[in-house]
Amino acid sequence: MASLTVSTKPATGTGAVSKEREGAEVITGAEACYAHSKEMLKSLGFPGGVMPLRGLEECGLVRETGFVWMRQRAPYEHYFSGTGTRVRYDAEVTAYVEDGRMKRMTGVRSKQVMLWVPIVEMSLDGAARDRIYFKSNVGIGRSFPVAAFADEDDEEEEEGEKKDNAADNDASAGNE
Repeated sequence: MASLTVSTKPATGTGAVSKEREGAEVITGAEACYAHSKEMLKSLGFPGGVMPLRGLEECGLVRETGFVWMRQRAPYEHYFSGTGTRVRYDAEVTAYVEDGRMKRMTGVRSKQVMLWVPIVEMSLDGAARDRIYFKSNVGIGRSFPVAAFADEDDEEEEEGEKKDNAADNDASAGNE
């Protein structure tokens, strides 16, 4: 069962963590968290497949500061075949978000050669915002095409739009 609560007092825990989450909209339940995380990524301009978290239990957003968190049952490792990159997501991933950018990220690491490198920022890059730039905690980064992170939902949606457009074109061609 999914639920949405708005916290007006600090969460229990250490001061810094509690203060970050004060006034948060908290969503619980796997389906509600999955839908919320996809909607959030889409509203920021990112493809839905860039954060393929599994078994989400809780998501939160503090609109005033842009602080977000996503908690899943256990850490998850994902291989992005479009980039040839392996990424590990901790049980909790946090970030501060703004249009086209997630900064001060925690809980995301990418395997580079033989080392797991923390990813602290990702942003949309290029004039057409067609690339995603990932930055490590030492300032070194890499960029990849946005298309490499499309998920099944995005691909199904695009296919549906293409079919709808083709049907509209066929119908308008018959009216001429």
